[in-house]
Amino acid sequence: MSDTTKSASTGTDNVGVVVHAAQDLRIEALPMPTPTAEQALIEVAYGGICGSDLHYWRHGAVGESILREPMLLGHEIVGSVRTPATDGSGPAAGTPIAVHPATTGTLPGRYPADRPNLAPGTTYLGSAALLPHTQGGFARYVALPTRMLRPLPAGLSLRDAALAEPAAVALHGVHRAGNVTGKRALVIGAGPIGALAVAALRHGGAAHITAVDLQELSLQVAQQVGADATLHAGDADAIAATEADVVIESSGNHHGLASAIRGAARGGTVVMVGLLPTGPQPALMSLAITKELDLRGSFRFVDEITDVLDAIADGSLKVQPVATHEYDVADALTAFEVAGDASRSSKVLLRF
Repeated sequence: MSDTTKSASTGTDNVGVVVHAAQDLRIEALPMPTPTAEQALIEVAYGGICGSDLHYWRHGAVGESILREPMLLGHEIVGSVRTPATDGSGPAAGTPIAVHPATTGTLPGRYPADRPNLAPGTTYLGSAALLPHTQGGFARYVALPTRMLRPLPAGLSLRDAALAEPAAVALHGVHRAGNVTGKRALVIGAGPIGALAVAALRHGGAAHITAVDLQELSLQVAQQVGADATLHAGDADAIAATEADVVIESSGNHHGLASAIRGAARGGTVVMVGLLPTGPQPALMSLAITKELDLRGSFRFVDEITDVLDAIADGSLKVQPVATHEYDVADALTAFEVAGDASRSSKVLLRF
């Protein structure tokens, strides 16, 4: 392989996972951050490897977000406050926290006031959408504004909380479908987000949940978090026979979207959580029209992460089986390789 791994020197306590170009991922020594008045110094405990992290590593881009300078990856991070903000905002030293990685944009453009995730110019940790890039959180120490920090409920472990950010993405997608109580649900793509969508549907009171995927491991994880039935993605007839009231499309490819449209009941709702590639995509529009389907987009989340943390803590949202692997930051390249193989893993965590 052409990947490069650069070992950190011993001259600093800080180390991070930096992508320089496609197939060039390095473990590097980093300077200790110097927080501004409204920032806290965070000691990171875990970081979950997201599909976007994998795309930056493999392709040097995520859709229109093209890597143009070295970037610290990672936005699914949890840890504890090492030094609180000097302006008095935010949690005290030692507080375990999860991170909401978004900063609402201020560029011109209209969007609903209650949906800041749609604000033009919104940034996300570990994103190359803008230049300079928004550096991420895959480091032992990061300085973050206190508005991003969410203290953990009592008794919630940092490892379980490491799934809060992707679970918030999944819960937002389920919320976009409306009230799912008593509904028949179908989830296309049972990778980490899809499995967490299954958990969110179960949490929301769905009557029956079917998960669809190509990988046996993904289907097993989906069952562990609440799926009543599973189907292989190639079984088009069985998928169409599902006739689900609500479909969560989380595969992020046009084949999955076609399955979602086929599997939806007449008058049903299809929520598109998986991010399709840029440019035109083939889709079964005629069938969506004659079924009178509601096709709805879902992008990141608003502040569902707070509800997710509470639900994981009280046990009503089962997420633990989704984290199948854990690696020390020194083994980050191996972690990325495993995370990129859906036959071997679901969510892979980096331990800092």
